[in-house]
Amino acid sequence: MRLRYRLMQLLRRHWMLAAAALVAFVSMLFVPPDEAYLGYFDWKTIGCLFCVLAVASALRNVGVFDWAARAAITRFASPCTLTMTLVLVTAVFSMAFTNDVALVIMLPLSVAALVEFGQPRLVSAVFALQALAANLCGMVTPFGNPQNIYLYSYYHVELGEFLRTMALPFALSVAGIVFATWFMTRRGVTESDDPALQPQQAMPSEGAMAPTTSAAMLDRRRIAVYVPLFVLALLAVFRVVPFGIAVIIVIVVLLILDRDALLKVDYPLLATFLCFFVFAGNMARIPALEELLMPVMSQWGLLTSALTSQVISNVPAAVLLSHFTDAWQPLLIGVNIGGAGTFVGSLASLIAIRHFAIARTMVPRLREPDAPNTASFLRLFGVVNGVFFVVLLVICQLVLG
Repeated sequence: MRLRYRLMQLLRRHWMLAAAALVAFVSMLFVPPDEAYLGYFDWKTIGCLFCVLAVASALRNVGVFDWAARAAITRFASPCTLTMTLVLVTAVFSMAFTNDVALVIMLPLSVAALVEFGQPRLVSAVFALQALAANLCGMVTPFGNPQNIYLYSYYHVELGEFLRTMALPFALSVAGIVFATWFMTRRGVTESDDPALQPQQAMPSEGAMAPTTSAAMLDRRRIAVYVPLFVLALLAVFRVVPFGIAVIIVIVVLLILDRDALLKVDYPLLATFLCFFVFAGNMARIPALEELLMPVMSQWGLLTSALTSQVISNVPAAVLLSHFTDAWQPLLIGVNIGGAGTFVGSLASLIAIRHFAIARTMVPRLREPDAPNTASFLRLFGVVNGVFFVVLLVICQLVLG
């Protein structure tokens, strides 16, 4: 029974990897393994994503993110400025360190800050907005979202072309998120709560209390190594440095300075990519599917990729649909917009939902009658994501075609 329970917990936590492995296996029944399988894998995507995640993990271990986020949070004295800071810092982190990493860093800090500030009712709104900020603001950089790293590599996109393509949806997303944060904060502020009454309640981060990091506590020597290491990872993404060299250097440096950072890399995400490479490669070799998807992607690439993301998530949608079109612009925009909408549109959305459940379990203030419950959070999350998805899809489809 204990083994069965652990297996179910593992599957629940890594459901996307399990689903990817299943569809990859099913596709192998239609296209048996052969020499062509070796050409399925985009090792540059895997290598670059590994480097970004590993260095981000190392920077997190030395407290850089906690220090930066807390330094920004403690400067403000009103709920509106606090929530705006939480959301915008999440957006900035997602642009540099991928959306998943940004949420893992910021969600625990957000609960701690809001509860200590006497505004627990804002937790659900801030979580929903942070998930949107991570998904939609990370779209502007080639390394902000995992699917961007893949598409940037697969199509050999130039940085200038990438930025021009994502300028409109990014600008719309930022404007919408800033307005939504201002509007939802003003509606959700609890005037009767006294920040001084809740100084001790903070949310544990992955089983431990979110650390308070001061500038004096930061390991400056390691930071002096990790910052150039992160620049090296980005240079690999931009094809300035061979990704193989970047991978070797990152592994060697972290084996010496921080082996724990290597252990904390999101290996299930990397394995998920490998499974989807197999699935997408096999699907591209099925003539009937090629005849169906190629004309659809040719005429309605943005709409098709956005809607497909709502069903199978944006990372697998990007990997699958890239085999059926040479027009990378509508595909890139569609899968990034598709991060909003349904709960499965992006893995980052599921991270936010999971952290909200953890917060309610571990922070007593969030279980009181006036605090948001899981059902109300899911409703709010669904409505906000749905509105952003529809508005962005309609505008981008009309303007960009």
